[in-house]
Amino acid sequence: MKIYTLHKKQNLPITVDEAWNFLSSPKNLKTITPDYMGFNILSGADRPMYPGQIIQYIVTPVLGIKTKWVTEITHVKNKEYFVDEQRFGPYSLWHHKHFIKEIDGGVEMEDIVDYKVPMGILGQMVHPILVKPKLEEIFTYRTKKLEELFGKY
Repeated sequence: MKIYTLHKKQNLPITVDEAWNFLSSPKNLKTITPDYMGFNILSGADRPMYPGQIIQYIVTPVLGIKTKWVTEITHVKNKEYFVDEQRFGPYSLWHHKHFIKEIDGGVEMEDIVDYKVPMGILGQMVHPILVKPKLEEIFTYRTKKLEELFGKY
């Protein structure tokens, strides 16, 4: 069983409050997701983030195949971090930690995603040519979108 890790950091010239208010609102996930992914929240985004919150959405990650994804917000420490975990969706495991830390002149945002692809050895073979590049592309988009919204550090 191979578990992969995606680790990204980004600095923005905003306050912890601004970063937290944006990132802790599930509705803003659509803003930082590429349009071609057809991201659409079905339920669970009607209030600020809290532990136990279930968010359901549709996403079209590859080949125009619509996929229902259900995540649970499992941990929240106000203005410091939150964790979302996939309950149903395309991965065998998805555990995404979001950290926010004040730095001189702004905030550092850190994402650590531990994930496992389905389909055993076939999934592991597809990972470097399809899954990993797609995740890198999504997080590159997020970096650029957050800079558009909040400026460069």
